[in-house]
Amino acid sequence: MILDKKHIEETYYEVLNIKENANFGEIRDKLLNTSSSNRTSAERFLKVHKAWETLSYSKSRLFYDKALQSSRREDLLSSEVTEDLSLRDMTAEDAGKTLELTMFYQCRCGDYFSVDSLELQKMGYTLLRDGSSLSIRNVDTLPGSVVLPCGTCLMKARLVLSKDDS
Repeated sequence: MILDKKHIEETYYEVLNIKENANFGEIRDKLLNTSSSNRTSAERFLKVHKAWETLSYSKSRLFYDKALQSSRREDLLSSEVTEDLSLRDMTAEDAGKTLELTMFYQCRCGDYFSVDSLELQKMGYTLLRDGSSLSIRNVDTLPGSVVLPCGTCLMKARLVLSKDDS
């Protein structure tokens, strides 16, 4: 079964009707019970056979599990992120006497997506302010992104950070 990052039709675990933490014996037993059924169609047989080939060998199962997890993460991120933002889209506000800055962007529901300079610093980004302009400095100069949840609704925005942002 090919894992498409946009859609997973049926996992090998679902094909065999087993849990993802099933041991080899459970996988073998399920295969024997499935293939002995007279009602198994040719297409179903091929799915079960492919699932068995992949899940019965530890190396191929490890590779499959990693690809499955990656696909699920990407599905989750892409389905929940409603917009991509840059620093130019954000509004900055001083947090009082500290050197902390908080950046905001208004959500469709009226509340805000926000991130503060301390959170960014923990991720390796330094937020710099020069008058009214903001810029970001990253030690390794690799671009990155931060998913920001709305304070009220389930929407999320992705703040894309790059060394050229200002």
